[in-house]
Amino acid sequence: MVKENTKVAEISVSYRPAVANKPIVISSLHAYLIFKPFFDDSPINLQESFMVMYMNGMSRILGVYPMYIGEMTGTVADIRLIFSVALTISFTSVLQAHNHPSGNMKSSKGDIDLTKRIKDAGKLLDIKLLDHLIISPADREHQLL
Repeated sequence: MVKENTKVAEISVSYRPAVANKPIVISSLHAYLIFKPFFDDSPINLQESFMVMYMNGMSRILGVYPMYIGEMTGTVADIRLIFSVALTISFTSVLQAHNHPSGNMKSSKGDIDLTKRIKDAGKLLDIKLLDHLIISPADREHQLL
């Protein structure tokens, strides 16, 4: 909506949580099992995708946000977008995951650097990065933290 007298757009932020009880993450394996269906809808064997799971202080999942669906050998994660979504829904911790279509479960230097940057940015906002998982089409996961 544009205000006629100023020609400036109004900014609207919203979050509509589901009413039902949300699961509580108890381990990285449990997080993997929750993340996996989100990757099944993406071309997990063809393109890298980056997903972020947002949780409250009790590790109750508030939601999963598909951050980016990328290329065959890489993905992008915008740290500003990760935390802007986080601040909108008032979360206190995050888990992130991306897939390796090749099935190679080794963390790349880029994976490690991105994880460190997100973890450091979260410290400034008192938001914890609990883990970064790499998911493979062969039903395997690998933790970066």
